[in-house]
Amino acid sequence: MADPPVVDAGTLDADELLDRIKSAGHVRLRTEFLDSVHEVTLRWDGETFYCDTPTRLHKHDTESAMRTCLVEQGYSR
Repeated sequence: MADPPVVDAGTLDADELLDRIKSAGHVRLRTEFLDSVHEVTLRWDGETFYCDTPTRLHKHDTESAMRTCLVEQGYSR
């Protein structure tokens, strides 16, 4: 499997980020938290969206729920 694309948090809007996740299957997202850079893996298996953070795995059954998560977590602009 090829390395997933890497995106910096806040550089894409939610729809652009969802398009990348769906076309590549997964995207690595760099985000800053407490002055440290962390990577989050955003995945889609064709049915379920996943936000795999360093501390937790979130699952979303719909594109709408994933879009809400991307916006609320600050992953998209």
